[in-house]
Amino acid sequence: KKAKKLGAHLVFLDESGFLLVPNLVRTWAPKGKTPQLRCAGSWGKISAISAISVSPKRRRLALYARFYRGKNIKSPQVARFLLHLLRHLRGPILLLWDSGMPHRSKLVKDFVGKHPRLQTFRFPGYAPELNPDEHVWRNLKRAVANSVPENLRHLKRLMHPPLQRLRQSQSLLWSCIHASELPWS
Repeated sequence: KKAKKLGAHLVFLDESGFLLVPNLVRTWAPKGKTPQLRCAGSWGKISAISAISVSPKRRRLALYARFYRGKNIKSPQVARFLLHLLRHLRGPILLLWDSGMPHRSKLVKDFVGKHPRLQTFRFPGYAPELNPDEHVWRNLKRAVANSVPENLRHLKRLMHPPLQRLRQSQSLLWSCIHASELPWS
């Protein structure tokens, strides 16, 4: 309500990671023919950061995402991503995120302090069920489940179509908002 009253974008941010090791989920197979996925045994990964933004009048959602090969999301990547959000969203921004180490770093605190349009709020304790952006990652991980990417480039190519589908669908983005346990009216 505060964001709407202030005419601010409400933004939910989170990070995640995708491994080359297949993410296995239940699937169908003929009786006696257990599916087998063979992987090269590489432990490469792609780290990702994304944010769902809700327009000030609560009519439009947008999804922003960045991917990094083989490294964890640290303070510099968070600061660059926040700069990306500031360039794309006009007016005040109320950012909700967890208490991850990069969010509490001096670099990120200094960055936020230099940009008065950006106000940050933390979710209580460890409460991923409150963050709608968690459902973006759940959606992407489900989309690449049971696949066997050959390398990091292939993994990123597998993630691209479901990410684009999410970006282009207001109903899918709203489903991420409503799937969270936030009280939403």
